[in-house]
Amino acid sequence: MYLQRLLLLRSSARLTSRAFSAEGMSSTGTPLDMIHGNPNAIHVSNVRNRLREIVGASTNWRDHKQALEERLSLSSMLARSQGDLPPRSMKDSSHEVHLPLGSQPHIREKYLTHHNTVRFGRLLEDLDSLAVLISYSHTHNPALPRSPLSIVTALVDKIDMRQHTIYPDRDIKFTGHVTWVGKTSIEAKMYMSQLHEGAYSPVLEATFVMVARDPENKRAAYVNPLKPEGAEEERLFQQGEVNKTRRVELSTASLLKVAPTAEERKVVHSQFLSTLDPQTVSFRSRVLPPKSVWMEDAKVKGLEICHPQERNIFNRIFGGFLMRKAYELGWANACSYGGCRPNLVAVDDILFQKPVEIGSLLLLSSQVCYTEGNFIQVRVHTEVLDPLTGQHNTTNVFHFTFVSDNDVPMIVPQSYGESMLYLDGKRHFSQAAGI
Repeated sequence: MYLQRLLLLRSSARLTSRAFSAEGMSSTGTPLDMIHGNPNAIHVSNVRNRLREIVGASTNWRDHKQALEERLSLSSMLARSQGDLPPRSMKDSSHEVHLPLGSQPHIREKYLTHHNTVRFGRLLEDLDSLAVLISYSHTHNPALPRSPLSIVTALVDKIDMRQHTIYPDRDIKFTGHVTWVGKTSIEAKMYMSQLHEGAYSPVLEATFVMVARDPENKRAAYVNPLKPEGAEEERLFQQGEVNKTRRVELSTASLLKVAPTAEERKVVHSQFLSTLDPQTVSFRSRVLPPKSVWMEDAKVKGLEICHPQERNIFNRIFGGFLMRKAYELGWANACSYGGCRPNLVAVDDILFQKPVEIGSLLLLSSQVCYTEGNFIQVRVHTEVLDPLTGQHNTTNVFHFTFVSDNDVPMIVPQSYGESMLYLDGKRHFSQAAGI
């Protein structure tokens, strides 16, 4: 039943297009935002420009050291407690951003695959930038020319796909606002929709968790409290509290900290028994069951040299870039494993453990860790390698749920470590399926 629910969530709609000429303008010269009915909406290309203005970031890499030194002087403007900051409402951080793939054909190429579909990794970059802008809008102090806060992505809590088909020639709209606030953290919820017969149809819903740091991005900094207004905003705020509790519970029950449950131990032992060779009756002799693949043989790896072009406004590697690279590697692995082009069902629990510095060697490793029917759960682990010392440091862990056109081979672990990966993948799949 839960598999049917997943498939229903991804039912696609047929969409239509509009024709515009110059960027931000229709063929009649009407501003794009006015055509879509919101004079405060902004073009997706302006999001990062606004972020640079908010923090005073330079557009030139050669000026990054001077810009950092200038930001250090902003430390005295940080609040000493959350009580010193005025409360904000959800509408204070509300934003609408347009990606006019249909209205402005000249911007399409950046978002296109060679199969004439939309690169989802590019949309992850846009979502990440919007989440940062939403958070800065919540903490905006009109008395300050620049924000003393360094707001970065800590976690992508979840991205749920409402339909898997995203058309390359239809306008896209992003909306979002803050839904929950801690002392130094912010939950931003965003929605993406695509134009269909003059109205926008939902495509996905995303929840990001952001953290505020000092100008040097070393210590936590306080953010404005959030004051819900009305029953709907109170519901969203309470959902944020539930999300926080769930994250704590998941962290506490992590297989890196505690043993599997009794039911999970039975799953592991049953898999082990299914791989024993009946001819030898030996614990050491293992055979691969029919229509199965050893987990060791379901990996795809990659390497990125982190150039200044992919930096964020704080001169570290842009989190959206990391998400795009991880998604594309995970998708390639799922495609190779299933033998066809898979569709994304959900993204959850993307953890940003450490920032990635400019010039780093970034190693990416994707692993098919769980399968069920035609669903493929992929985990992507990224780490930074210091070529001089040989030291490896984990920076991110990503979890993607894909669906293939046909049933896929069963993934089979051999070692205890692989069995833990299998159980972790099973947990993430169950979360994506809502069971």
